[in-house]
Amino acid sequence: MRAKNWLAALVLAWPLASAAENAEQGVGALLADPMPPTEEQELGELLAHPMPPIKVQAFDTPNDGGGSITLTWPRDRQISENAMYQVAIADSPSGPFRVVAEVAATGNLMSEAPALFGRGADLENYHYVNVEEFAGAGGKTPLEDGKTYYFHIDVRSAGGAIRGKVIVNAESKGNFFNNSKVNNLVLCLVFSGLIMGYIGIARRRELKIRRIAGLEALDEALGRATEMGKPVLFIHGLRGMDSIPTIAAVNILGRVARRTAEYDTALRVVAPDPVVMSVSQETVKASYVEAGRPDAFNPDHVFVASTEQFSYAAAVEGIMVRDRPAAHIMMGYFYAESLLLAETGSTTGAIQIAGTDAFTQLPFFVTTCDYTLLGEELYAASAYLSGEPRMLGSLKGQDAGKAILLAVLVLGTLLATLEWWPQLTHFFSP
Repeated sequence: MRAKNWLAALVLAWPLASAAENAEQGVGALLADPMPPTEEQELGELLAHPMPPIKVQAFDTPNDGGGSITLTWPRDRQISENAMYQVAIADSPSGPFRVVAEVAATGNLMSEAPALFGRGADLENYHYVNVEEFAGAGGKTPLEDGKTYYFHIDVRSAGGAIRGKVIVNAESKGNFFNNSKVNNLVLCLVFSGLIMGYIGIARRRELKIRRIAGLEALDEALGRATEMGKPVLFIHGLRGMDSIPTIAAVNILGRVARRTAEYDTALRVVAPDPVVMSVSQETVKASYVEAGRPDAFNPDHVFVASTEQFSYAAAVEGIMVRDRPAAHIMMGYFYAESLLLAETGSTTGAIQIAGTDAFTQLPFFVTTCDYTLLGEELYAASAYLSGEPRMLGSLKGQDAGKAILLAVLVLGTLLATLEWWPQLTHFFSP
């Protein structure tokens, strides 16, 4: 009887153990593969074939002279970095469309073009592209203003290319006003107002300018040449009349020539090219006429020594050694010949006054000349010597403008460092 009971229990336990083993295997398989293979395959296909953008906008590029259309579309942050957007253009909605630009999935963000779109955190979420020309039948063809063009955006990835179904259109045109340059307009109006205001003040009362020792010494140098009965040598730099330092040097030459005419002192002017020589001759002649001594003007005293750098320097050095002028006045833009001229002039015992905005040559003039005009002092010389209200007002207005710029730079640096008012720094940049 007991044997029968044990046999029955064994027969009943065998299927229960098999069922438990099968259940354990099923749970293990579920944990090992939580996602069905069909869903994983669909996700891979979705990443391999990104969809083209739907919200595409096309419009005339703002703040330009025409011939350009801008397209924008939202950024897809789930798209593969290796994918590319292809922008296609056509003359009609039915095509044929030609690829005109390619944009990387992470490139050409609107935040990278503040001059075009401004600044904002949301600009990181949009792409853009400017279209100015396309490849036509006869080569590259620029966009025509007033003509409608059609665009669509495709997506090319490792899984292939998908054509965009959204077609947008726009036409380009020239813009009358560039809004991104408003800061330049404001600065121009402010500086112009300062200059005009100071010119008006200079006409009513005398404006004081910081004393420039080199210009104050001009009368001393010319007076010494007159007492010794020796000539004055005026030496131009090596740049032509299209250079600002040369123009400033000619203005100084006019004042020097008037003094030499009044003192009846010989003046020699050495020019580096025929154009500078002609302008210098007319300037000296006009100064002699103003002084009431037109008969004392000799055009042969204004001449070209050489158009080559070191030939020019050698010729001027020969004049210094042979004629022994009592004063050497060197004004303009100089190069390596500056030390040759100044060193030779110092050995003759002449008073030397130099002026240049070539910062690489200023040390040579400072060490070998009696007086040196540094940088912008060369430009201020005309106003300083003449005392004319227009020149003095312009000079004082420019100084006031520079003071304002320095103050704004210091204030902007402080505010940008403390992150209190970053818009101020944006005002001075696109």
